[in-house]
Amino acid sequence: MTAVTHLFVATRNTGKQREIRGILAALPYELRFLDAANIPERPEEDLLEHADSFEGNARRKVEYFARLSGLPTMAEDSGIEVFALGGLPGVRSRRFALHDGPAAEQDAANNAELLRRLQGLAQEKRRARYRCVVAFVPRPDAAAVTFEGTCTGSILAEPKGTGGFGYDPLFFSDDLNQSFGEATAEDKAAVSHRGRAIRAFAEWLRANPI
Repeated sequence: MTAVTHLFVATRNTGKQREIRGILAALPYELRFLDAANIPERPEEDLLEHADSFEGNARRKVEYFARLSGLPTMAEDSGIEVFALGGLPGVRSRRFALHDGPAAEQDAANNAELLRRLQGLAQEKRRARYRCVVAFVPRPDAAAVTFEGTCTGSILAEPKGTGGFGYDPLFFSDDLNQSFGEATAEDKAAVSHRGRAIRAFAEWLRANPI
């Protein structure tokens, strides 16, 4: 019997888990997520996202969770950058409104804060991009390799659609000519920042199997 090779994916976000599972489905690895691996959430996890860049956060997360899992591990950090706000929320995307609570409540608070800061700004000045950096280590003591993906669009004056998560209902995609909240999961994954970064990672894995 052929041994199963596990790829540990270090995210607790269920929306990200769905996207990652779909994009990596064709690879010959069994994906393991934090809950399935019985790795409980710890207070120090909040400190992992205090770097000043997406790459820095992704590297910190992948190194931390690889030590806990002992498996080949990938982690990602991502967010939205609004040019009129000097790149904010950026690496603060998940905690932009400083709201503690369930993911859905955090998303609602973050979206409301973003709309508040952009109130009255003309649509042509609401340009933005999503960015994602994926980091991977084949073993806990290895140096991380990273992969980046971006996609461009603008911030709507009000949310459209109920799909996706995070800022998706406010992000009007240049590629799709609709918000990520209105897009199907497949259409979003084809052009999204996370989809592009993870596909680049998947291509690298095909050439550098675990």
